Amino acid sequence: AVIPILLIFIPAILMALGVVREKELGSITNLYASPATRLEFLLGKQMPYAGLGLVNAAVMALLTVWLFGVPLKGSLLAFALGALLYVIAASAFGLLVSTVTSTQIAALFGTFILTMLPSINFSGLIAPVSSMSGGAALMGHSFPASYFLAIAVGTFTKALGFAALAPKYLQLAGFTLVYVLLAWRLLPKQER
Repeated sequence: AVIPILLIFIPAILMALGVVREKELGSITNLYASPATRLEFLLGKQMPYAGLGLVNAAVMALLTVWLFGVPLKGSLLAFALGALLYVIAASAFGLLVSTVTSTQIAALFGTFILTMLPSINFSGLIAPVSSMSGGAALMGHSFPASYFLAIAVGTFTKALGFAALAPKYLQLAGFTLVYVLLAWRLLPKQER
């Protein structure tokens, strides 16, 4: 259950710093002069950080199995697909934060706080999301960590496969779509 918590920080924070660094250095003006659209720019920035997050997920899964002796009872491919979707959603969240912040410090702390609080308190790590009510339940259902937590726990301890996890995959893909579209809308084509 710790894998989703650790896995959200690195892609989200690194991605959040990616676009903001270009804003601070002024190199984002290359976007304005290039034929690339805002969406192409954002997706191009996101992919390396998603790849790095996948490497991180693989290392954590290997450590979980070999170092800590937790057997993977379910499908490795089901876990890998969940990790892929989760890392892309996490980096998309960092992308969204980077489009609304103007300094690297603000992006770093904003991303850290906005990922840490929901991931630890409302994802199901401490208490199941199904037992939460009101705002806590809304937060639990409004952040990708709770869905990947179900995938990680399901594949490692409950031997769940693709069919049982399909709704979680769709929800993670939905988070990615929403975060990328919001980032696309909030990133100005030219600075004012």
